[in-house]
Amino acid sequence: MSTLVKQDRVLPRLSSGKADIGAGGRTSYVATGLLLIGAVYCLLPVAWVLIASTKNRAELFSTNTFAPSAHLWDNIVALTQFSNGVYWRWMFNTAIYAGGGALLSVAVSALSGYALAKYEFRGKSAIFTTLLAGVLVPGVILAIPQYFLFAKFGLTNTYASIILPQIVTPYGIYLGRIYSAAAVPNDLIEAARTDGAKELFIFRRIAVPLMLPGLVTIFLFQFVGIWNNFMLPYIMLGNDKLYPLTVGLYTLLNQGSSVPALYTLVVTGSLLSIIPLIALFLTLQRYWRVDLSAGALK
Repeated sequence: MSTLVKQDRVLPRLSSGKADIGAGGRTSYVATGLLLIGAVYCLLPVAWVLIASTKNRAELFSTNTFAPSAHLWDNIVALTQFSNGVYWRWMFNTAIYAGGGALLSVAVSALSGYALAKYEFRGKSAIFTTLLAGVLVPGVILAIPQYFLFAKFGLTNTYASIILPQIVTPYGIYLGRIYSAAAVPNDLIEAARTDGAKELFIFRRIAVPLMLPGLVTIFLFQFVGIWNNFMLPYIMLGNDKLYPLTVGLYTLLNQGSSVPALYTLVVTGSLLSIIPLIALFLTLQRYWRVDLSAGALK
């Protein structure tokens, strides 16, 4: 009798557990389905660019949109030969703008975020509030005022006119503060000060290694943002030798209305412009797998 009672007590629990597992399984299927739909939505334009870049001009406007062809290399050669290889000059300019601007922005964001997280000074709350307000301001709104400011100092149509506005970014400083507060223990800083370490030494040798995953995130955000930036270089630059890829491909697209053959060059150039971003993500993703304290252990 006691055995039957125990079984009656256990069986409802088992059946209840199966029901919970079934509900959780259905939820996971729904979540996986939504993620797959989102992935298809994001990757479909990339797939179209990849396929379209394999076609010549006649095939590009054919009705069979997702049928690949065999003209990718021909399109790359034509793009390279166009205007004495100006496309690769645009690629080089974009790498300078994005790489230089992102590195300088990471340095400023790390220093500013660390100071806001670890030091107490007058006006700190007001600065942080202003910083949060700056995050909400779209960069496009600032493009025209920045143009007039740079024109007054004769800096328009230069590399500096694209790099300098990207150095100080409210969102990067905000992320720097968040990562500094979370990754750098105050006790570790106080121990270093007790041992006689200077503030700059503490920042370089203790804080920066601990903040490395966050700094990589800031670098990637800035690099991608500058790489894809269109409005600022479109306003600042008038020399096509200084154009980034976004503005250069836009000029080719405008010329395509009178020279349809340029449309294949625009599509091929768009495909090639994605490759450095993919390579950068694949190269730097390993830093996100490292624990935040790995720098201190080294």
